[in-house]
Order: sequence, then structure tokens, then C-alpha cells
Amino acid sequence: MIDKRVLEQILSDQQEEIAARSGEKLCHRLEESRISLESSQTQIVAGVRGSGKSTLCCQALRDGGVKFACANFDDERLFNLSAEQLNDVLEALYMIYGAFTHLFLDEIQNIEGWQLFVNRLLRQRMRVILAGSNTKLLSGELATRLSGRNHEVRLYPFSFKEFCAMKGVDCTSLSTKAEAFRRAAFDGYLKSGGFPELLLNQNSRAYVSGLLDNILRHDIEGRYSISYKAAFEDLAAHLLNKAPVIVAPGDLARRFGFKSAHTARNYLNFLEHAFLLSGICKYSPKSRIRMAPEKVYAIDVALMGRRKNAFDGANRGHRLETVVLLELQRRGALSGLEVKYLKERSGECDFLVCYGNRVIQAVQVSYDLAAAKTRKREIKGLLLAAKLTGCTDLLLLTDHERDDVVQAGRSIRVRPVYQWCLEDAKAPV
Repeated sequence: MIDKRVLEQILSDQQEEIAARSGEKLCHRLEESRISLESSQTQIVAGVRGSGKSTLCCQALRDGGVKFACANFDDERLFNLSAEQLNDVLEALYMIYGAFTHLFLDEIQNIEGWQLFVNRLLRQRMRVILAGSNTKLLSGELATRLSGRNHEVRLYPFSFKEFCAMKGVDCTSLSTKAEAFRRAAFDGYLKSGGFPELLLNQNSRAYVSGLLDNILRHDIEGRYSISYKAAFEDLAAHLLNKAPVIVAPGDLARRFGFKSAHTARNYLNFLEHAFLLSGICKYSPKSRIRMAPEKVYAIDVALMGRRKNAFDGANRGHRLETVVLLELQRRGALSGLEVKYLKERSGECDFLVCYGNRVIQAVQVSYDLAAAKTRKREIKGLLLAAKLTGCTDLLLLTDHERDDVVQAGRSIRVRPVYQWCLEDAKAPV
């Protein structure tokens, strides 16, 4: 039990921290427009730790000109707080902020039984915004309690366009100088990733390693009572080293000595729920085949090479593919698209962008097309995707090459990833 006066002091400290950061240079992100401050639904911003969820929510509330209060439950001083004391938190917030219409609750899933409290606030017509780093706890459990009265906004680390905005890189000029600066910026982005704090933190390896440890030990091992912590952490490191990779739970169970494939599947789900990994399923019109093993990616390239004991993080092809997948998923979240992979005996295609049951774009990623064998393989994958799905928008993304080619009667656009990342996303037709 935490004394009410202590609660008031903690929440006052948090208010001062938020006020002190109000003058910082911020990046306006597209996801802000998806937060509806007038909706009676709970607005949930979910994403990996360090992706900027709290900043986004506070920015949306300030820009909306509403009266709001904030409470951050990812504060070690609140670790012993119980659900029975959440009303004391509300009382303290009224004392600190005065009357307010909107309430921002950050990482409230740390409090067992929080859903009933939020449900009561909604019945009282309070506008509630939540941010958290576990998709299952936030959207899944809350949706059960609220009968679907929630709206989720998925937030990723900075896109390349946002990275350029924070770095002051000109994304519109066609001059040689501006083009060179954009390419240099993308080289930096491909290496360091998009976690906002990395733009300010000189010791990126220490930051990423600390972030990963916090997610594994606090958000997963503690919450899910992981029995084999060392093996679980080895599994996480293995997947981040090998990503992008198609995973089979049975193989993982044998490799790491888990009792069953079911345990390995649970561990993989935990990593995805905490947003360390992002998985895509195999494309097929048949549901049985869609249940094939997922292909998993790191949620940011920083986790591939900027953490301790990283093994294969220097593979620029894997990093480029990861950047493309995450950009496709960002765009998909804004326009209702889903990304899948195609793998057949006759070939494969990295990504199929689907709108419902329709494939609207096929995307291949290759760092370098200089080798004739590589170029032939990538084009073959796109032609296979076109044949199987009827898709006519075929895109081959590479590090620097730009071209328009026609093969087997199909038009294929070849574009540098850094240019493609700066294009405005197109809504599905």
C-alpha cells in the first residue's frame, strides 16, 4: 500500500518531467492522426519499448488542446501499487492537474486488474489513452472487458523519413548535394536503426543492450514466469542473430532443449507480444498452408547488430530486408494492408502486400544486383508472384540501383530503398 501523499509526490514529479520536455524538438508522426481524442473508445498506442509511445500520446493531447492528466506506471516507485489504489491515483491527479477530460495512462498493464478501473472511467465518459509495450495485455485483455470499445494504434521506431526529419536532412531537393546527404543518412539509419533515443545516445551498444535486457527480464520473464530463463534468452539472441528467418517451433525446441514445440511456440509468441520480433505468415489461398511456419524479423535493425553478443548484424542484405518489411508494416497499419511471404518449390518472393484476399503488390529486396545470377533470381521471384496472384505492381528494391525493366511481358520497377522509403504511401485502390 502506497501512502496517498507519496502517490501525489510521485505523480507531481512525473508532471514536472513532462512539462520539462515540452520544449524539445519533436517529430510529428503519422500515427498521431490515428488517435481520436473525441472517441468514446479507449485509444491504445502499442509498440516496442523506446519507440516513442509516450511522446506521441502527449504530443497528440497537447496539439488537440484538451485538458489532460498523465500517470506513468513504469516507475519503480509504483511497482507495489495495487488495482485497489488506482482510485487514489485518480484523486491525486485531480489534485495536481485540476479538472481534466482526457487521461493518459502509460504502461498501466503493470498493475494487475487495471481493466476494471479503465472500464469504470469509460462509463463516466472519461476519454482514455493508453500506451504499452505488450500487445496481448493491452488490446487482447482490454477488448475482452470492453466488448471491442478500443482502438489500437501500432507504433514502430522511427521510419527513415522520420529519421531524416530529426536529423534535418532535406528530403525534397533534387540537387546532387541533397541526394548525397540522403544516401549518407540512409547508411546511418541502416546501421543504427530508428529508436528515438539513439539519435541522442553516443553509446548505442549500451543503450540497445540495456533496452533488450529490460524487455526480456521485465516485460517477459517476470510477467510470464519463464522457468528456463537462460534458454529463453539464448533463444531470443538466436532469433535476432538469424532474422529474417522462417521458424519452426519443433526445431527450436530440439535446439534449446525445451520440453515441447508448444513451449517454443509460447516463447516465440512472448517475443512477438513484446514487439521484439515481427512475424509474417506464408501466402496461400488455402488456410492449411497459411498455418506454415512464420518468417520473423527484428522490430528494428538496431537489435540485429547494436547489442552485446550480436553475431550476424553486419549482413546488409538482411538489414535492408528488415527495413523494407517494417516500412511496409507501418504503411499497412495506416491503410489496412497485410504483408505475407511467398515460398514455393519453384521460387520465392520476399513480400506480398495484401488488401483482404487481393495481392496488390509484390516486393523483392536485394542489396546488390550486380551479379547476373542474383538479378535473375530476384526477377524470377517477382514473375512467380505475378503468375500465382495476378498482381501487376512488381517492385524490386535494392541499395542504389534505379531502373524500369520488362521481363516476360511484365513491368518491374527497380528502385533504391532510401528513395522508396521517402515516397508517400498509396492507399489501396
